[in-house]
Amino acid sequence: MTDTLAENQKDQNLLPIPILESSSAEPNMHLWLTEAKKDSLAPFVGMYLTHNGVVRATPKRIVRPESSTNNASEVEEESRKVVAVDFTYDKQKLAQALQEACAWEGVYYVRAWLNEGTVPVGDSLMYILIGADIRPHAVDALTKLVETIKTKIVTETELYHL
Repeated sequence: MTDTLAENQKDQNLLPIPILESSSAEPNMHLWLTEAKKDSLAPFVGMYLTHNGVVRATPKRIVRPESSTNNASEVEEESRKVVAVDFTYDKQKLAQALQEACAWEGVYYVRAWLNEGTVPVGDSLMYILIGADIRPHAVDALTKLVETIKTKIVTETELYHL
């Protein structure tokens, strides 16, 4: 198939329909990929790319110093390990972000699952699956969508061992 054929599909309003999982159970990526490959727009997909964000023991301030405010409590927290994250998100904003992602260049499949509540170290916070025509479109879409979710949609509060 040519790029023109694929873009004509988008021009004819055959945009993908994003899937937002609402189950509390962690998704099965093999099942997600199997279902994605059966989607009506799957013939236009040349790459599927997934993201699995998990809770880590290292405080955000250490791995992302640019996000730090350098206040006294952060300095104290730096020496402690994270044991869990309180994780919430705005469902309407997430649905909107997923819908917007469906219109991005080359994107033909979008699916997401986000956890909620107190999530311990090692457990998943989110899964994202993007299907796109070519690798650069898949990488760009996944990067942009995860960044949007992390900066505008979720609230994460690290919890430390006392």
